Amino acid sequence: MKMLGKVHSSPKFHLSLVVTLVFLVWLVLFISFGAWFYLHFQYDRQRSVDNVTMGVDRLAQAVVLSTGQAMILNAREDITPMLTRLSNQQGIKGMRIYDKRGVVKYSGRPEDIGRETSIRAEACNVCHQSDPPLLRVPLQRRIRTFNSPGGDRYLGVITPIYREKGCETEGCHDSAKDKRVLGALDILVSLEQIDRQFVQHKKGILGFALGILLATGGVLAFLIMRFVRRPIEKLISGTRHVAEGDYGYPIEAERKDEIGQLAMAISEMGRQIGEKQEEINKQKEAYQNLFEHAPCYITVQDKDFKLLAFNREFAEHFDPKAGDYCYRAYKGRSERCEICPVAETFEDGKHHTSEETGINKDGTRSFWMVRTAPLKDSQGEVTAAMEMSLDVTKMKFLENEVRRSEQKYRTIFNTIPNPVFLVSEQDLRTMDCNDSVRDVYGFEKEEILGRPFGDFFEQEEREHYEKGLRVLKAFDKIRHVRKDGRTIFVNIRVSPSGGDGLGTLLVTVNDVTEQLIAEQRLIQASKMATLGEMATGIAHELNQPLSVIKTASNLILKKVRNKETIEEDLMETLAEEMDSHVDRASKIISHLREFGRQADVKKHEVQVTYALQKALEIFSQQLKLRGIDVVLDLEKELPFIMADSNRLEQVFINLLTNARDAIEERQESADAREVPKKIHIRARTKNGRVVIEVEDTGTGIPEGIRDRIFDPFFTTKKVGKGTGLGLAISYGIVRDYDGTVEVKSRVNEGSTFTVTFPIAGNSK
Repeated sequence: MKMLGKVHSSPKFHLSLVVTLVFLVWLVLFISFGAWFYLHFQYDRQRSVDNVTMGVDRLAQAVVLSTGQAMILNAREDITPMLTRLSNQQGIKGMRIYDKRGVVKYSGRPEDIGRETSIRAEACNVCHQSDPPLLRVPLQRRIRTFNSPGGDRYLGVITPIYREKGCETEGCHDSAKDKRVLGALDILVSLEQIDRQFVQHKKGILGFALGILLATGGVLAFLIMRFVRRPIEKLISGTRHVAEGDYGYPIEAERKDEIGQLAMAISEMGRQIGEKQEEINKQKEAYQNLFEHAPCYITVQDKDFKLLAFNREFAEHFDPKAGDYCYRAYKGRSERCEICPVAETFEDGKHHTSEETGINKDGTRSFWMVRTAPLKDSQGEVTAAMEMSLDVTKMKFLENEVRRSEQKYRTIFNTIPNPVFLVSEQDLRTMDCNDSVRDVYGFEKEEILGRPFGDFFEQEEREHYEKGLRVLKAFDKIRHVRKDGRTIFVNIRVSPSGGDGLGTLLVTVNDVTEQLIAEQRLIQASKMATLGEMATGIAHELNQPLSVIKTASNLILKKVRNKETIEEDLMETLAEEMDSHVDRASKIISHLREFGRQADVKKHEVQVTYALQKALEIFSQQLKLRGIDVVLDLEKELPFIMADSNRLEQVFINLLTNARDAIEERQESADAREVPKKIHIRARTKNGRVVIEVEDTGTGIPEGIRDRIFDPFFTTKKVGKGTGLGLAISYGIVRDYDGTVEVKSRVNEGSTFTVTFPIAGNSK
């Protein structure tokens, strides 16, 4: 385009062209002769081709009649020899008969028989360029000319073979009764002789014309060839290449006048047309693929609801016939539907939607979502309507199934005996709950919907448990507050509700208040049994301070009765001893009272070493009386755990009691008298947990019953020496605090009980 701009901007090139035109005016005679010769040659050449074409067509009709008669008489073996003889005639290069699939059935050349030709090939495209194929095509559209690899020109005439009455006999073409055209005859003839005659004729006329024009001089001929004929031939050749689709064909612009500009313009035009055509072809192919492969039914209908076009999905599902109507293809109706979105689109030229239903070929019912769109011409008139139908039969079925499933699970949801909540994961507000909530919490369903689930927790624990709910934790023995203000204990299980896409949690609550009360009573009874069992040791522990107090008081009383003076230093010493031992006795009694009270299930930060020391304070005298040594190996400044100190103390006392009994049982055997009586207690941190080990030198636990020692009421002790509840209660308490209890044991060597708790802040 820049080069064109330079040409237009330079007057030099315009002046050169004007001079040339003025100089060549006197050559009009030559141009007139040339035009006449050209038209004459073209007419003569076309007339010759037409004569040959008509002759070939008559021959084709005769061959069709002959071969048709041979087929009717079932003399098919005579067809090929007939075609071979005709193919050997002068000027004829081949005869082939195709069937309706494009396969060569008969040919003058045996090697062509059975060769399959694409239905879109040049010979068949004239009829098969439309769907369905054309039945009648004029002769001029059934011919084609082309050049052989050797440069010779050929003329091809394709002649359809129509069904005749005698073609429907059994075993012949009875399987294609609905096909009007059974095949085609293709005859190829050589145009070599015609071209040779034409060339000779042309040379004679040109020679005569050149003889006349020779007088005008060679200079005029040279000017015509140099300034007109040669450039125009290049332009014509270039434009023909562009017309034939060779958009990149280069046209040389040797001159810089208007002809040169025209050459460059044609070259640029070809390039741009090529780009546009390629883009159009891509768009056409893309839209055609979209139309054909769209996963829905697409039709184009006229105002009479006749199907003008339809895609592959529609054709495969409904099997429409040529010229079918929409309502007949869709639903097998004889008239259009009462409610028709296509009719509405033709009325107002707008998009319309509807939901349709119909019966399939197999008798089943289908449902479609229909949307229509107008197709308008250049004047804006609606000439056709496109209807797009999406099969929603499966969706309808799923909707019904979901509705039934929802009703079923709603019934199950409401009849579950435990409260179940549907909670928003974002703000923990209650979105739904079942009917059991009223029995446990005292609230009506309407009072709970939209309310934060965290309101059920006590104020100081609310934030902690709300965080736990969001990470899908499970909670045991949590305090909840009823509508009447009464506290209940519940176990909570949280899981994603799944499938709704709303980020909801399914919270299941189990009221364990009564169970917890029973457990507490059992634990309290075990405490009382432990205190009763330790009565001797406690009495001995209290006897020491009482003896000191008794001795001091007797000394004072004796001095007073004898009216003796008590020295101030002695009196002070006696008072201090009595005071300290009273404190000691009071401390023991307070410890017993604290241990004997019912422990709270609420968790708080606790030092394990504190609970161990408290247990040893109350139990150490028992061990001393039996000559059992306690070895402590406690890590300094152990981290806190979340538990209750009173309940932990009971766990350690139960483990110490179990160790004591195991040691004494082993000492009863004669061969174990020399075995040291020792309990080793260790406490340390490991992998984010606090680990406590209680190791004894007792009898050990046989492997066969090791898995049962934590079962309630299971004991290996003699009758009257154990209830079988100590280890079971300890196991339950440890589990309440997210801990674990394990035992390792060897018979006649001892046992090691390992208790672990998560460090505060690391609980699961």
